[in-house]
Amino acid sequence: MGYRSLRECVVDLERHGRLVRVAQPLDPKLVIPEIQRRLYAAGGPAVLFERVEGSPFPAVCNLFGTPERARFLFRDSLALVEAAIAAKADPTAVLRAPWKFWRLPFAGIRSLPRTRWVRAPVLAHRTSLDQLPQIVSWPDDGGAFITLPQVYSEDPDDPRPLRSNLGMYRVQLSGNDYAADEVGLHYQIHRGIGVHHSAAARRGEPLKVSIFVGGPPAHTFAAVMPLPEGLSELVFAGMLGRRRVRLREHEGFRIAADADFCIVGTIDPRATKPEGPFGDHLGYYSLRHDFPVMRVHAVWHREAAIWPFTVVGRPPQEDTSFGKLIHELTGPMVPASIPGLHAMHAVDAAGVHPLLLAVGSERYVPYRPDRPQELLTIANAILGFNQASLAKYLMIVARDDAEPSALDPGDEASFLDHVLRRVDWTRDLHFHTQTTIDTLDYSGSGLNAGSKLVIAARGAPIRELARARPQLSLPPGFGEIELALPGVLAISGPAFVDPATGYASAEQLAAALEPARAQLEGLPLIVLVDDAAFTARTLHNFLWVTFTRSNPSHDVHGVGSSVQHKHWGCSGSLIIDARVKPWHAPPLVEDPMVTAKVDALAAAGGPLHGLL
Repeated sequence: MGYRSLRECVVDLERHGRLVRVAQPLDPKLVIPEIQRRLYAAGGPAVLFERVEGSPFPAVCNLFGTPERARFLFRDSLALVEAAIAAKADPTAVLRAPWKFWRLPFAGIRSLPRTRWVRAPVLAHRTSLDQLPQIVSWPDDGGAFITLPQVYSEDPDDPRPLRSNLGMYRVQLSGNDYAADEVGLHYQIHRGIGVHHSAAARRGEPLKVSIFVGGPPAHTFAAVMPLPEGLSELVFAGMLGRRRVRLREHEGFRIAADADFCIVGTIDPRATKPEGPFGDHLGYYSLRHDFPVMRVHAVWHREAAIWPFTVVGRPPQEDTSFGKLIHELTGPMVPASIPGLHAMHAVDAAGVHPLLLAVGSERYVPYRPDRPQELLTIANAILGFNQASLAKYLMIVARDDAEPSALDPGDEASFLDHVLRRVDWTRDLHFHTQTTIDTLDYSGSGLNAGSKLVIAARGAPIRELARARPQLSLPPGFGEIELALPGVLAISGPAFVDPATGYASAEQLAAALEPARAQLEGLPLIVLVDDAAFTARTLHNFLWVTFTRSNPSHDVHGVGSSVQHKHWGCSGSLIIDARVKPWHAPPLVEDPMVTAKVDALAAAGGPLHGLL
């Protein structure tokens, strides 16, 4: 929909019964965020909090709270955007069916950012950082954060809008030792803004940054969209929003004219300050670390500005809806980007980056048709491809081993069933040790340091998966046994107190299970956990515990393990040690007092009754 502002979007949603207003003054520290989480979990509407305590600005949440509502926001433009991405993925499609793409050249021209004769409503008023809604999402967060920012930077070597980067990097508004005119920016060096950061450092000059909040929802979505190389976020936002992004130069900074708020300032590429903790999308806190700090020059806002926000945490959350729409739009780019790759799926329940599932071709025949070959080539390409490079566990299978309809990587349970019936642990494990992993993943050996594991399964099934829990004799300290999935056991183990005893106890379990191989037929995977009942209760629990709490090089063990010419494998069940380790970040837990307060607000007679 071609919204000219966030307020137009709010009015449109309200008119269609998709947004409600709450007039009761509410606390932005923990209370409003818990309301947002409950709204999302219930599939509730977007909500405009008209009175946010401590701020003169209203705040809106859950705009993208369901995939259906996200599509509604862009109902007049999604087909055109899908056509543009399909044309980018396969340019010959335009030649084969030009009538399907005839609007693209005109849409592309109309989507170019506008930089001349621009009136900027966002420059109507100035304010200060402390007047912005101070949303604190989790009890141990380091302060208030902007959770839906559009962070704009330009290449110091070529400062043009079409060479700019618009990304969604978290912004810490308060807390720690930030001065009143400073905010923290959390971004990883391989991000687009990181390239600009490096260029500024090389030139010995500060990097100018503009942080836009609000504006047409297409701008927010463009900031989080992983676009194909060569496609500008500004052009994408213009196409998705059916209106050119309007930029204006003001006091030496680039301003998004239609944003609700604009925070501008500079980053000294050599200066950092501690940022965090922050409750993040893996379901744990990302801890305090040094990240770039921005010295704020000015904070502007438009008349009747609205502050949009979301809350991230253990999936699913509102960013899950972002992910689903992104997957729908970018699906055609997958086979175009990596030859032989047909589909891939970052598993939201596992925190996105810890587990990636993929389907590829296997065309290296007749040479050894009984083992993965091209799949390994494709896997290496995936681990070098954009954000897929952050994958920690990558499972890849051959499309020809089943009916294509039966190999949907988005159906995690069926995909795991396919893998576990075929995988040969002596051959199909391929480790990448002492490498980089997601900065937010604390399962590794240090910040941004850990390992990866590719599991490539190909061929006819070699086992049937057990669907009953066996009787096993376990060493002292090991407790309950639960069947988490067909072929998968969860076993409770002793607490992992230190590496010396912790890793030894996993090996002790592997040795103890050696005599029980007959009972483990059909159980190729065992997960060693703190709470087997919790792990096995749901598929989401299994995925979250297993893949967010393990580092492959350190936590993968096996019954009958051996090393053949530096290749590790096991002839019996694979064991993944997914117990909590002392160096892991703590999981996100809500404050019981805040929960009780929200319960009271939602009770009969309360301002949220009937909403939550």
